[in-house]
This record gives sequence, structure tokens and C-alpha cells, in this order.
Amino acid sequence: MTMRSAPTHTESSSESKRPKVDAPQGKLGVLLPGMGAVATTFIAGCLLARRGLGQPFGSITQLGTIRLGKRNEGRVPRISDFVPLAGLSDLVFGTWDIFPDDALTVARESKVIEERHISPIADELGKIVPMAGAFYQEDVKRLRGTHVKAARNKAEMVEQLREDIRRFKREQGVERAVAVWCGSTERFVEPNAAHQSIESFEKALAANDASITGSALYAWACLQERVPFANGAPNLSVDFPAAWELARERNVAIAGKDFKTGQTLMKTVLAPAFKARALGLNGWFSTNILGNRDGEVLGEPENFHSKEVSKLGVLEHILEPERYPSLYGEMYHKVRIEYYPPRGDAKEGWDNIDIFGWLGYPMQIKIDFLCRDSILAAPLVLDLALFMDLAQRANLSGIQEWLSFFFKSPMHRPDLYPEHDLFIQSMKLKNTLRWLMGEELITHLGRDYYD
Repeated sequence: MTMRSAPTHTESSSESKRPKVDAPQGKLGVLLPGMGAVATTFIAGCLLARRGLGQPFGSITQLGTIRLGKRNEGRVPRISDFVPLAGLSDLVFGTWDIFPDDALTVARESKVIEERHISPIADELGKIVPMAGAFYQEDVKRLRGTHVKAARNKAEMVEQLREDIRRFKREQGVERAVAVWCGSTERFVEPNAAHQSIESFEKALAANDASITGSALYAWACLQERVPFANGAPNLSVDFPAAWELARERNVAIAGKDFKTGQTLMKTVLAPAFKARALGLNGWFSTNILGNRDGEVLGEPENFHSKEVSKLGVLEHILEPERYPSLYGEMYHKVRIEYYPPRGDAKEGWDNIDIFGWLGYPMQIKIDFLCRDSILAAPLVLDLALFMDLAQRANLSGIQEWLSFFFKSPMHRPDLYPEHDLFIQSMKLKNTLRWLMGEELITHLGRDYYD
């Protein structure tokens, strides 16, 4: 059973009542469940950028621009100058992890960024020590946590996480906080009766229901504390009816799921091009090798299935084979991920794409993307943290579909299909920003230039 996501405000028009966006005041806490390579690369990059020692390449909140009005008006400010976002100097970092190492140790052991980037911020990284994690072995069988909480049941575990959030905000002097999941991919879980309402979920927490994974405990704690939650993994986390209901009740923004970084990013670029030009697709074979903790976790079949489901849905939704049977009705889509320790965080993704054109003549495209997993994910963590805080200050509760741009498997309303096309996602994101700030939405019709 595939559960679709909850109703939200997301389909907005220029006639919709525009919310008032509160200005960012004071510090913003950024809570990161999972302090591995992605989280420490993100933190280090922010610390370097605010000292002027590094550039936040890949971050649209820092380097992206947005066109306002007509093309001949020349109004193209940076997004950070257009919408009231928290600044890098306002961010305060808090983390949880199932291992006790501080951010400096993790950054060095992950070997994503070089010592020349670590040394200038070593003191700051060394002071970031994770809170003990909420961990259940059956969710991630390949890891053995040594820095974990103990609780009688999952309801008590949620309360411990809530107290962590309150203590972090109190000790760090922050009134606002957001959370971005940077932890591991959990085993695949289908929503069941426990996930259908707040009441049923809380009963299941007290009963230690095995269908409730660790990430959902963090998410539930954040929602109860009115902390926006963005899910960077394919875990269920906040993508079930009880979480949608709680997000609405507590007036909290939620988003997800699964950071769109490497191979899937390429699919959401190329597949729309094939469809736009009516080029057929016989098959798309994708394989990845990576050697970081994520690769190790995905070596477990149950955990790989979570990632597989997230990655496989992209082509089906973009190409719509049921609507274009002659072009995509017989396409074969295969995804593989292999754990290969020597590669570390330097993931390599190979794609073999069999397409056909005029009169059915076959052609091929081959991609070898030698990417860096955490280098691609880190700017997404920053953008999501800042945009989720913006959404919360604009009183946009529930699913933030306008942030689909950042995810492999975007959350969406149950009666809608997910939008995977990167270019449509980008337009949706920027039109939402225009709408929030009272600017005219851009449709790219352009007839008025020639009339």
C-alpha cells in the first residue's frame, strides 16, 4: 500500500491570501539528527563561509537569484536579498548521534573535507558534541550504536527528545529552531493502523510498536515542540496521516523526503528533456558505488529497499508511461547500490540510458558521475534549514510542497501526484517566494512583449 501525503496550502495563486512573513529575530537553532559526513560537512561549510574562508557553492539561498517582473526590467536580486532569511552568522548547531565523537573528530574521520578547511575551525567543531541518539537496532541493522538513550517505551523516548530540544534552545539562547534529518536510511516501513491518527500513533508509541522507527520519534518530538522538520532520507518520518494531522494542529512546517543530490538529480534533468522532445525510452540502468556509512547501511536489503522505492518512482511520474505508452510503456528501470569501502564519500554513479527517436532508431546515453555525496548534500541542508524557518515565520504549516526541488520523493497531498521535474520544481519554489513577497508570479507566457 502506497500512502500519499497530506493536504496543505501548497497550490497557491496570486489571488490567495498572502501571509505576513515575520522578520528573523535572534539566533536560529539547526538541529541535526545524525552527525555523520553530511552533517559535519554542512556545519564546517557554514563556519568557513561566515569567516570568509569558503564559498557556499551549491546553495541557492546563498548564491541563487530570482527574476522579478518582466525580462526587460532587469530586476534579478539574490534570493538572500529578496526574502528575509536567517543569516549564516545567526545559525547555532545542535546534533544527535548514536556515536559520541565530536564534530571535529567526525569531520576528520569522514575524510570529505581536507585539513586545510578543518584547521581554521577546529576549535568550533570540537565544541559540537552530539546528544545521545534514539536508536533501535532493527531499523539499521548494520550499525551498532554506543551513544544511545534508554527508555521504557517509545513514548518515553519522544519525551527525552523533547527535553533535549528544550534544553538546547535554553542553553544556546535560541527561540526558533528547525530540524533536518541527516541520519541513516532506515528499513522500509509501510504506514499501518498505528500511523492513521494522533491518538493511534501515541497509543502505538506507548506499546513500543515495531512499525514506528527512530526517525519518526525525532519527527514527533520536533512537531510537539513546534520545530519544523525536513526529512533528508527516504524514511517514513513525517509522511503519514498522524504526522500531517499533528503538523496542522501544532502549526508546524514539514517537508521531505530523501535529498536529491547525484544520480536522481540527473534523472530529473534528463527525463523531462526526453518527454519534452517526445523521445522514447527503452531502459535506464543505474548503479552506484560508495563507501561511507550510508553505503554500509544500504548493504542491508531492508534498508536498500527504502532507497530503491525512493529512486525508482522518479521516471514513472515524470514520463507517465500510461499516458505515453508508445514512448515509455515498455521502459525497464533498474537501480543498484553497492557498498565499496575504498571509495569512501566519493560516490560514483553509472547510468546506461537506451532511448529511441525518429522511426524507432535506437540511441544511447552513458553517464559516469564521479560525485561527492556529502559535498552535494551539505548545501541542501542549509537551504532547507533556511527555507523551513521562512515557512514557519510565514505561518505555512503542513507539507511544504514548494520545497520538492530538494527531494527525490517529494511529499504531496493524497489527491495529487508528486512533481519530480526539476524545472517545474524550480519554478514552483521561486513563484512561492514571489507570492510570499507580493511580487507578480511568472508564467513565461511573454505575449505582452510582442502585442
